[in-house]
Amino acid sequence: MYIYSTIHLICWSNCRRALKNHSRVSVLHPVQLHNYDDHVVVDNGIFSITIASPEGIVTRINYNGIDNILNDRNENSDRGYWDVNWSDPSDLKDGQLDKLTGKHLDVIVNNENQVELSFKRPWTFAQEKNQVSLNIDKRFIVLRGLSGFYSYGIFERLRGWPDVDIYQGRVVFKLQEELFRYMAVSDERQRLMPTFEDREKGKSLDFPEAVLLTHPSNSRLQGEVDDKYQYSTENKDNRVHGWICSDPPVGFWMITPSNEFRNGGPVKQDLTSHAGPVTLSMFFSTHYAGPDLGMKFRDGEPWKKVFGPVFIYLNSVTTEESPLSLWDDAKEEMLVQTNSWPYHFPNSSDYPRANQRGLVTGQLVVQDVGSAFANSAFVGLAPPGALGSWQEESKGYQFWTQTDEKGYFEIKNVRPGYYYLYAWVPGYIGEYMYQSIIYVLEGRKNRMGLLVHKPPRNGPTVWEIGVPDRTAAEFYVPPPNPTLKNQLYASQRTDSFRQYGLWDRYTDLYPDNDLVYTVGVSNYERDWFFAHVNRHVGNKTYVSTTWTVLFDLEDVITGNYTIQLALASATAAEVQIRINGVGDVSLVFTTMLIGKDNAIARHGIHGLYWLYSINVEHSYLRAGKNALYLRQTRGSYPFSGVMYDYIRLERPPAY
Repeated sequence: MYIYSTIHLICWSNCRRALKNHSRVSVLHPVQLHNYDDHVVVDNGIFSITIASPEGIVTRINYNGIDNILNDRNENSDRGYWDVNWSDPSDLKDGQLDKLTGKHLDVIVNNENQVELSFKRPWTFAQEKNQVSLNIDKRFIVLRGLSGFYSYGIFERLRGWPDVDIYQGRVVFKLQEELFRYMAVSDERQRLMPTFEDREKGKSLDFPEAVLLTHPSNSRLQGEVDDKYQYSTENKDNRVHGWICSDPPVGFWMITPSNEFRNGGPVKQDLTSHAGPVTLSMFFSTHYAGPDLGMKFRDGEPWKKVFGPVFIYLNSVTTEESPLSLWDDAKEEMLVQTNSWPYHFPNSSDYPRANQRGLVTGQLVVQDVGSAFANSAFVGLAPPGALGSWQEESKGYQFWTQTDEKGYFEIKNVRPGYYYLYAWVPGYIGEYMYQSIIYVLEGRKNRMGLLVHKPPRNGPTVWEIGVPDRTAAEFYVPPPNPTLKNQLYASQRTDSFRQYGLWDRYTDLYPDNDLVYTVGVSNYERDWFFAHVNRHVGNKTYVSTTWTVLFDLEDVITGNYTIQLALASATAAEVQIRINGVGDVSLVFTTMLIGKDNAIARHGIHGLYWLYSINVEHSYLRAGKNALYLRQTRGSYPFSGVMYDYIRLERPPAY
């Protein structure tokens, strides 16, 4: 009865909105399963879905007079599917794409209120070279009265299985190109999109994903750049995105009600929807982080994880109403789904319901120069590790929240297990980690009490550049090359970093001499370029660059000064710091070669976070004028570089 009631709470909310959106069929139609030789059809009277059997690949979605929302020009295997990218670490050849084709169909639930289907593929050693070594269980759920369907997957490795590297897992839907031309990722990021053919006719730029539209079918797109990475979003904001068809007015939306199964934490960036038209749910990837975020299984390590459920939502309005209202309705549906998490209808013992989960509460304060409540801090539970290890965590679950203005937090619906508690506070460098393992029990509350974060600091601030928020968003982001614009971001300051080719704008601004920043005179919002990149000297040749920070000291006292260097991103880079000289004698510090997050090329404003606390002997400094040199030494690659988050010089603590 409880499960039945929960289903109907969700359905009742959607039924009212379906009636508001002029659904043409009764929302009381029972769910029906039709089983054929090579496919199944599930119909709830609002829509029907056809799934190849036993492969578990969605081939048709019939809704609101559209015979198939999916692109039926594609092969059946290339319409709606799960896939992973993987490689054998003992094999030097490129990785493989596995579409996780099922071998057996199990009907888990089949009644008038719900159908749940399981498409399974067990792994055997005979498949070692051509299939990822995982047992696969792909699930699809259709509920009565609900305009859409759920999908989730259970991936499992048994002990003793061979070594494997797994880099990406996702769900993909490819829609009818003639119908779905308008894409929405957020209130500010929505637009008419180019077609696949428009991209094929265009000019490839520095990498295959970026194309200059030279002969688009819609002249309004002439001369624009299209790149799927321009529509990436942080996990915490990646809750709903999709496409709108104007005739008939229909929407197709990917709704992700929880981030617990995603990798890399709340600000990990990943793909959403993009030209094709394509809609994705990215469960894990190495995007904006690098291969260290991939899952590497060694020595027969066992593992199991549930990805999803995610909700694929279909909506419509009458021809008298604006198709754009479908976006507002999709946002409402996202809130319904989010507030219903964890769901009570998935029938798998691997998916715990609300009463099988725990709660963690507490209060976080900061002790830096003074004491303060940790306002809007990110607080999360992730598998045990070192400071910042959650950034590169993919195998386990993560649960994050933000504190209120007094630092209080609640982390709800936590799966039972062992975790560390991590936190970071905007406005302060470094992060907090609770020093003991937290054991979350089923149905129990863990009260953490008062937690005190002491950010790294060795002495009073002499000067600082930027805001410690783990991004480079406060620094100067130039306008794009006029011939390489995406018009969506032409007038948006917040998302202007998403334009293509900004790495070469540094050369336009500093063709001969590098950036010089004078403390007390320069303004970092205007005078500090958002990314420390190489200079283009022609013929696709790039050279290293050296930035200079000029500052005055009234006096120099005996002891160690400290440079707090926080990086928001690094790609094939090495930052060397020198003070008052250019030779080896003046070398204070080097990061060595770091970073593979590729955020510069992929239009991100951050990747992985790096923090260095660097001791500087007072003998390097002098009373009066000083110069600090930041040299990015790896100069041959256009995308090598770093984004600075924040730099601070501190006096010795005795001052």
